[in-house]
Amino acid sequence: MRNGLSSEKKRKLIKKSLVFSIFDGTFHSMMVGFGESFISAFAIFLKATNIQLGLLSSLPLLLGSLSQLFSIRLIKKFNSRKKFIVTSALLQAFMYIPIALVFFFGTLRVFHLIVFMCFYWIFFMVLNPAWNSWMGDLVSERHRGLYFGRRNRIIGFASFITTLLAGFILQRFADGEMTQYIGFVLIFSLALGSRVMSAFFLSKKYEPKYRPVEEKGLSVFSFIKRVKGSNFGVLILYLCLINFAVYMSAPFFAAYMLYDLKMSYMTFTIVNASLIISRFIFMPMWGRISDQFGSKKVLAVTGFTIPLIPILWVLNADVAYLIILQLFSGFVWSGFELISFNFVLDTTTHDNRATFVSYYSVLNGVAIFIGGVIGSIIVKYNNVFWSKYLWIFIVSGVLRYIIGILLIPRLRDVRSVDGIDYPHFFIKIVTNIPTVGIFFNMVTFRKKR
Repeated sequence: MRNGLSSEKKRKLIKKSLVFSIFDGTFHSMMVGFGESFISAFAIFLKATNIQLGLLSSLPLLLGSLSQLFSIRLIKKFNSRKKFIVTSALLQAFMYIPIALVFFFGTLRVFHLIVFMCFYWIFFMVLNPAWNSWMGDLVSERHRGLYFGRRNRIIGFASFITTLLAGFILQRFADGEMTQYIGFVLIFSLALGSRVMSAFFLSKKYEPKYRPVEEKGLSVFSFIKRVKGSNFGVLILYLCLINFAVYMSAPFFAAYMLYDLKMSYMTFTIVNASLIISRFIFMPMWGRISDQFGSKKVLAVTGFTIPLIPILWVLNADVAYLIILQLFSGFVWSGFELISFNFVLDTTTHDNRATFVSYYSVLNGVAIFIGGVIGSIIVKYNNVFWSKYLWIFIVSGVLRYIIGILLIPRLRDVRSVDGIDYPHFFIKIVTNIPTVGIFFNMVTFRKKR
């Protein structure tokens, strides 16, 4: 008996909490669909420059990452991961009020948007180590891939629907500056309400007993020294460098579509929604595969495919092509993001998870910020193509390949998994793709007959 609860009672509470976690994630993704997905579009509506777009995408993530250094202290202050997380979630929700009001801030409105987005991300990211620690206690190691795959499929569907709905609202309010602004106010209001509901379901979850362990004297530099050469150290180095390369180009896809390709809000939304729907379709597949064959092989396959994505954006600007490309991108990124998260959980322990995730997030935030700034400078002074953005797409893709070649072979699985070579692993992936797998199995069955 632990925490005054029988093992059966605790098991039921955990099972119910995992359901509440799906509701929490669903409403959180609705907030993303209604609000966060259209922050770049809102900035472009406010006439943001390329430098401002780069800062909007990277500076809030940097400050949010730095805020995680205080996560352990805040957990101690609240004496509960749950209370701390719920409070932070509500503060994040109400940031949509000042974000919507920057329209009236005159020539400094984009500057104020960046400031308020910094607070938005601080309130979100400061709770991440506590949330990761909490979920690490609730979800068994063996079933993490399957559970988070299913959870992410559900929340991905919610994000897809709300993104389409938000795009429809913006399109209906597309005539005139003030009318467009009203459209943004509507979707940001829906985002606020969604996050409040997310906080409600967070408050319903069971919290196992937890005593935060803050290692005194463990600075960022001593943390780097401690994990240097370890499996976790290689993992965070790889993820940080990949995000550096990704955020060189990430802030500018929206600008490319809205500034250069002159897409309507609805077309812009459909292209982005293609990425979202692809993610939620394929996430469970990656979860099943990673549970059986480990994180390393999934990370290798997706890690060597991701660099191709920004390069493919250069080849064609047709909307149908971009939709197909986004479907492919969602397929790859769904595996990479799920496995990266699971890999972090696998390579940390109950006692050090919150601390290690905090330091990893700080390093990741620094890498993202530097990538965003460098990307902004390259875009500002680039005249290689008819569009300022295409060259940075190529540079980002090439860097991703170099990083993958240098670091992915050095990673290793920490769980006992089934052995399989890469050719057969690739066939396993293909046959797990919906419809493709059905067709493949039908052909195989006929041959056997």
